[in-house]
Amino acid sequence: MKAWQYALAVFFGGCCYGILSTFVKMAYSAGFSMAEVSGSQYLFGTLFIWVCTLFIGKQVQKLSILSFIKVLISGLPMGLTGIFYYQSLQTVDASLAIIFLFQFVWIGTLLEWIFYKHKPNKGKLLSIAILLIGSLFATGLIIEGGKTISLSGLGWGMLSALSFSSFILVSGAVGNQLHPIFKSALLSSGALIIVMIILPPSFLLDPSTLLKLSPYGLVLGFFGVMLPPLLFSIGMPRVGPSLGTILSASELPVAVIMSTLILREQVDLIQWFGVILVLFGIFIGNTSFIRNRKKISTGNA
Repeated sequence: MKAWQYALAVFFGGCCYGILSTFVKMAYSAGFSMAEVSGSQYLFGTLFIWVCTLFIGKQVQKLSILSFIKVLISGLPMGLTGIFYYQSLQTVDASLAIIFLFQFVWIGTLLEWIFYKHKPNKGKLLSIAILLIGSLFATGLIIEGGKTISLSGLGWGMLSALSFSSFILVSGAVGNQLHPIFKSALLSSGALIIVMIILPPSFLLDPSTLLKLSPYGLVLGFFGVMLPPLLFSIGMPRVGPSLGTILSASELPVAVIMSTLILREQVDLIQWFGVILVLFGIFIGNTSFIRNRKKISTGNA
């Protein structure tokens, strides 16, 4: 695969997360709780990805117990992100919750600097600055103004940003020798375990609730649990966590577009300007990555 194809995989992984908020809001409107929404999402998503492993057959590698546990644990931040973010959505406005989650853009770069000693270059810093400015416009926070911020909502939102950054960091650092589908299955299983521990799946004991919840769980599981870790497993080891956080910012414009098309929420012109800024920031970060890869390839030739 070419450099831009790995970047595109991570970009689409971020897009998948952008779809979730719309369906979570629809599930809440239908009367389902956060525990039911989160639990069904990770249950169905994990089942999806394990079914996919049946089609890769002999490509599923044998793992030592230590390696198995390491990859499984790496999925914990994925499950925590969903719990923290959905909790934040219950205590603050959606626009503020997105702002808090979006802080993973700079947190991811900071974590890479701390753990891998990769100091961000000017191109990445410019990209992050554009992304953060664009996010303020895209959420409509500047238009509405004067919002009171719940401290608990702020805390849950920032925890979701930290856990998402951690997931991006570890997803590109462990199990890279594994088939992407098998690795994704292990990551999803780790996420499911932590979600089921924190939010016991009592809805499984009520067939009527489970049946009504299934459509939401299937969509959220496919786009929130199955696809993102698979796409990240393919692209993240090649693009690195710093650019990965930038590309994952595709979540925000997708969330805005989905809320407009499906929820019929009004999006002002200045918010669309913010979406364009976010896309431009992603483009800046991606072109910097491809340019650096070309220099490396030329130097090795």
